Amino acid sequence: MRNKNYSIAAVLTLTLALASCGGKETKAVADNAPAVPVQVRAVAENTENSFVTASGKIEAAKSANISTRMMGYVDKIYVKVGDKVKNGQLLLSVNNADVSAKLAQVNAGITEATAAYTNAEKDYQRFTNLFNENSASQKELDDITANYNMAKARLESAKQMKNGVNAQMGYANIRAPFNGVVTSKFISAGDMANPGMPLLEVESPGKHQVLASVPESEILEIQPNTEVSVLVKSLGKSVKGKVVEVSTSAKNTGGQYLVKVMLEASDAKILSGMYATVQFPVERKANTTAVMIPTEALVENGQLSGVYTVSETNKALLRWLRLGRVFGDKVEVLSGLSQDEKYILSSDGKLFNGAKVSIQ
Repeated sequence: MRNKNYSIAAVLTLTLALASCGGKETKAVADNAPAVPVQVRAVAENTENSFVTASGKIEAAKSANISTRMMGYVDKIYVKVGDKVKNGQLLLSVNNADVSAKLAQVNAGITEATAAYTNAEKDYQRFTNLFNENSASQKELDDITANYNMAKARLESAKQMKNGVNAQMGYANIRAPFNGVVTSKFISAGDMANPGMPLLEVESPGKHQVLASVPESEILEIQPNTEVSVLVKSLGKSVKGKVVEVSTSAKNTGGQYLVKVMLEASDAKILSGMYATVQFPVERKANTTAVMIPTEALVENGQLSGVYTVSETNKALLRWLRLGRVFGDKVEVLSGLSQDEKYILSSDGKLFNGAKVSIQ
């Protein structure tokens, strides 16, 4: 029994010794890790004027969703996405068997009306001569004149019907409204096309615009023909633009007013659908009690935003924040960081929670 207790005690002693050694070894590695050089800045109240900014999406200045006014199956699509097209070029055709049959009927009606009109015109000329020679009565001339006018009206009606059918034929053969590029295709051959349904999208390359959403608190400060700066987020480039339209109603836009900005030509490879931030040169006094930090100091993790602070032992601590409005290159901190606290602006290495830092 004594031997058994002695064995258990020995095992426990050995286990504790190993654990103790392991803990000392890990602590030694952490203590020997080099400190990451960082630059810190103290949080201060914002006292500077800032510019109004708004987010928006880039789109082509000239674009069109191609549709048809008739119902039918799509026979053939002659273009694909990315193809360059010219004004009047055939893009797709919709089955027009019904319209073709109606056109044949109209052509037959025109032939019949033309023959009747030609015959009535000859009778009218002949009876007019007879009446002038006192060889025909006024009643006979009036009857022939009425018959001539009715034949003429029927021929004109038949021709107008043909114009209507030809217009329907135009809806069956969809053509490009201007020179551009096919950017989207919403239907395939064999699908049913309905009136007003988008079939293709064509954009004119070269000129782009931004539709930015501006809150009601700022919309009165923005005027047309104002020069603005537009930051294309995905490219990391800033281009110049001009305000060309300012909406005066937010009834259908969720309380946001749409402002259209036309971009100037640049060497940036801008594409439709890219997101952009428009900076309007309207000086607004930010909230004097607001805590502002540069956007470059933020740490993003999904939908969370935070900033690294420095502890009393010179270690990096990640602090999650609740952010407010953006003023140029600064963002308002609503909670998570108080005044006079220090945060890490930049570092010369990778930071993580608990990393040793060296303030430069």
